[in-house]
Amino acid sequence: MNPLRRYLSDFISLIFPELCAACHASLVAGEDLICTDCLYNLPYTNFHQQPDNIVAQQFWGKLPVQAAYALYFFNKGGNVQKMMHHFKYDNMQRIGNVLGGVAGKQLAENEVFKTADYIIPVPLHKKRLKERGYNQSACFADGLAEKLNAKVEVDNLVRAVATKTQTHKSRFARFENMQEVFAVANPDRLINKHVLLVDDTVTTGATLEACGIELLKVPGLKLSIATIAYAV
Repeated sequence: MNPLRRYLSDFISLIFPELCAACHASLVAGEDLICTDCLYNLPYTNFHQQPDNIVAQQFWGKLPVQAAYALYFFNKGGNVQKMMHHFKYDNMQRIGNVLGGVAGKQLAENEVFKTADYIIPVPLHKKRLKERGYNQSACFADGLAEKLNAKVEVDNLVRAVATKTQTHKSRFARFENMQEVFAVANPDRLINKHVLLVDDTVTTGATLEACGIELLKVPGLKLSIATIAYAV
């Protein structure tokens, strides 16, 4: 960048500073969406190093999952919650790409996750997708794909039914709300493949379980799960 352009860029940043999506501190040169302090100090789970972690345990006896993972712990009022709000509701799609890259770097070191053939995001219903303009789970999947040697499949797992919000529902009610909601459009592509199913946040795991049930109807399919955050 030439000196004049750098000066103009610095001047604009001084008047209209870009803020960290997590802590809302002003970003400095070289930082993108998330400040360096947050990238180092957000509450990482390190679940990629713990095969029997809390997320994996949620699916014991429900789904034969190869491995399960979340990048961060999600605490109410914390910086991860702030960041996820911007991601889902303020059109900050690139947060998913950035965090997918962070997660992908960890998962590329894991013997199970690095064997994934396809990355499949939990789909939104067409109506919700039109309202929001993007699927946040697909943004995360794209970021993961840059670090893992896997392809993103966005149209194979589909949401056929628009469901009511899951907020304030019990785990059983959430699971019932997800029954017969999802379908696999092209199962032949997934035969004998290792699929990494991804979502933005896991709470009870009901949505991921419903998706996993449909995916595991495909012969020979192996399933793993990854999310950005685990709600504590």
